[in-house]
This record gives sequence, C-alpha cells and structure tokens, in this order.
Amino acid sequence: MDNKKTVFSAIQPSGELTLGNYIGALKNLVNLQDDYKCIYALADLHAITVRQDPELLKKRTLELYAIFLGCGIDPKKSLFFIQSHIYTHSELAWLLNCYTQYGELSRMTQFKDKSQKHADNINVGLFCYPTLMAADILLYGTDFVPVGEDQKQHVELTRNIAQRFNGIYGDVLKMPEPMIPEIGARIMSLQDPTKKMSKSDENKNGCILLSDSPDDIVKKFKKAVTDSYSEVKFRGEHTGIDNLISIYSVITGKSVIEIEDEFAGKGYGDFKKCVAEAIIQELTPIQKKAKEYLEDKSYLEECYKDAAKKALEISVKKLSIIKEKIGFII
Repeated sequence: MDNKKTVFSAIQPSGELTLGNYIGALKNLVNLQDDYKCIYALADLHAITVRQDPELLKKRTLELYAIFLGCGIDPKKSLFFIQSHIYTHSELAWLLNCYTQYGELSRMTQFKDKSQKHADNINVGLFCYPTLMAADILLYGTDFVPVGEDQKQHVELTRNIAQRFNGIYGDVLKMPEPMIPEIGARIMSLQDPTKKMSKSDENKNGCILLSDSPDDIVKKFKKAVTDSYSEVKFRGEHTGIDNLISIYSVITGKSVIEIEDEFAGKGYGDFKKCVAEAIIQELTPIQKKAKEYLEDKSYLEECYKDAAKKALEISVKKLSIIKEKIGFII
C-alpha cells in the first residue's frame, strides 16, 4: 500500500448527485482503489461558502457517505472521511493563505461564477476556498487529483502554492498532478449539450439524478436531444449524440468504435433506449445498497470516525513539518 501513488479527491455534500457526478468522479474513484492509495473526503467545509440549512447539510452528508459506499468505495481499501472532522485542513488553509497571491484567487473561474450566482453573499470563504482545496491535497502528499477539465485550474493553483512554499523552505510539499479521464469526464445536459449536466438546470429533463426511478430515467433519455444526423456516430462536435455515446461508453466499458458498430443501421430511438437501460442497470444496485447503509447509522458512524482518526494521524505529521519550517514552536 505504501508503495502506491496517492490519489486525493473531495466532493461537496451540498445537493443531490447527478449522473455527471457519478461518471465524471465517483465511478472513477471506485476504479482507482486497487491501483492507488486513495484518500477521499466529503468537503462540508467547502459547502458552507454558500448558505446551507444546518439539518439539510447533516442529512445530505450522511446520504452522500452512504452513496459513496453504495457505489463501491471500500473503507478497507480507501481512507474516506468527513472534512470538518479533520482540523488540520482548516489550519493549513490559513497558513497557505499567506503564501497565495490575491491576484491568483481573483482569477479563479468558480469564484467569478459563484459570485454572480450568490451576489448577496460574496464572502471571504468563497474567495479563499481554493487555498482550503490546496490544503486538502497537500496534507497527504498527493500525487494525483482526479478532476474534470473545469477543475484543472485548482490543481494548477495548488502546484503554484506548493512551488512558492518549496522555493522558500525547501522540498516540503509534493507537487500534485491532475488526473483527467479521457472520456466521460464532462457529461453534458441531455437537453443542452453545450452546458454541463447540473441539478440546478431549469429543464429537469436535462439532468439524471442518482435517485431517479427507472421510469424517470427512461423518460429523460427519450427526450434527450441528439443532432441533425441519423447515425449513431461520434463526430466530436459536442452534440447531444456525442454526449450519449460518451455516457454509454463509460457505463458499458465499450469503445466508441464498438458502439458505432453495435448500432450501425439503427436509429437514435433504439440507442436512447439502450443507454437508459444501461444506466438503470448501473444505478439500481447502488440505490439499494445506499439505502441499506443509510438505515445502519451505527455502521456509517463507525466508518467515518475510524477514517477521521487515521486521516488526522497522517495530516498532523505533515502539518507539524510545515509549521516547523515556517518557524513556529512545535
């Protein structure tokens, strides 16, 4: 285990997960467990940059923990904790704030986007959260961070911060690399393939939720937009059919060429039906397992408390080294 490269990833428990979240992140995280030393977190500290209902945040955090386990995140293989249980994340985030430039944070795309969406609450946490993200990553000597193209900017900032710190104090922080899946990293709306699939989509038919029933999934794929052609063919034009092929490829493990051969001579209707069936087969057992885990609160508590203890042991050692380098009395 110690010889394996370390992967770190965190997801906010701030809403229902979509098929895009599952394909772009969760499914990949499950597949990484045998080949890497995996450290995963529910980023509830990040979630409060936007106002949260306290009871709903607790509920969603537990639900998401159960969903992760239902998807196949194994507490025996991976370290999977709740971020706010590890105080070292917040403490290192403050230290890194002092090695991060104002201009770097002001250029972050997500800060600009969220500032527009939440103009009544442009708080300092929203501005500084990339340094908390950097702390998450750097505390564990992370080698790779699984991200989509839209999150690559955060890994680049983390590298800039680490490089700046190392330039002052020596080789202290490991430089992480982004890990971007070749296909399926960015799943688009079923109704508007120019936009990322999102639970906040005004057109609810554009988004598949992990909690959707089989009937809802079938209906949404039937209504999915395609393109002006008629063949099931990947053209790289960011059309609806390209999006559906990407989804089907990731879920079934079939290559684009295999999919095109499988549906040669068939119409979009047949293809949409098969995509929906593949998604239902994938999500049904996950929904069942997540429900079982959620009903066993004592087991969930045992898992996240045990993980918190182990994560704290690892991160305290790293934080102590960093503080000593800065000049604090340890």
